[in-house]
Amino acid sequence: MDLSTKYLGLDLPHPFMPGASPLVDDLDTVRRLEDAGAAAIVMNSLFEEQVVYEQETAAHFMEDPSYSFAEAQTYFPDPEPLSFGPEEYLQKLVRVVDAVDLPVIGSLNGTTKGRWLEFARLIQDTGAAGLELNVYALPTNPEESAAEIESLTVDIVREVKNSISIPLAVKLSPYYTAPVHFAKCLEAAGADGLVIFNRFYQPDIDAEELEIARSLHLSTSSDLLLR
Repeated sequence: MDLSTKYLGLDLPHPFMPGASPLVDDLDTVRRLEDAGAAAIVMNSLFEEQVVYEQETAAHFMEDPSYSFAEAQTYFPDPEPLSFGPEEYLQKLVRVVDAVDLPVIGSLNGTTKGRWLEFARLIQDTGAAGLELNVYALPTNPEESAAEIESLTVDIVREVKNSISIPLAVKLSPYYTAPVHFAKCLEAAGADGLVIFNRFYQPDIDAEELEIARSLHLSTSSDLLLR
C-alpha cells in the first residue's frame, strides 16, 4: 500500500510523525524514532519568553554601568544566567539535523511581535526543513477582543513567512470562535499548513501544599473527536 504524501511541500513516505515533545532531548531516542519509521521529526518549541529573557538579561548586564568600575570587569554577565535559552536550542537543533536523514521541523512559540521572531531565520539557517509556529496565548486582558488576538496572530505569521524560505505550519488551539475563517486568514498570510490541534498541559493546584500539581495525561481515542 502506497502511503506516500506531501506535508508542507515535503515528500514523505507516509503521514505518521512524532509531534513536538521532549523525545528530541536525547539523540539516541531521535535515532530510534527514525529506525521505527517516523516520516519526520518535529522539535519541541523555543518559547518567546526564553528569547526575551536572554535578550533582556544581556542588555541589563551590558548597558547598565551602575555596578561597574573603571576597569569594567563587571560589564560582562556571568555565563550561568545565559546558559539556558535560544542558543542552546539552536545547538540542539543542529545536532538533531545531523543525527538523522529525516526532515527536521523546528518549532517557535510566541504571541507578540518583537525581536524574538528573528529566530525563525536562525532556525532555518540550522538546516531545518520547515518551521512550526505555535501561536497559543492565554488571553487575560479584558480590553483585548478576539478579533484583536486573531489579527495579531495573522501579523506574526505574515512577518515570520516573509523572513524565511522554508515551509511554515501554524499550530492552532481548538478555542477560536470562527476557526475556518481564521484558517483562511492564516493561509492568506502565508501559512503553508495548519497543525490541528495543540494539546495543553493542564496543571492543578494542590490545596494542602499550596503548590502547582503538575501531571501529564497521555492522549486517548476520545481526543480524536475534537479534530
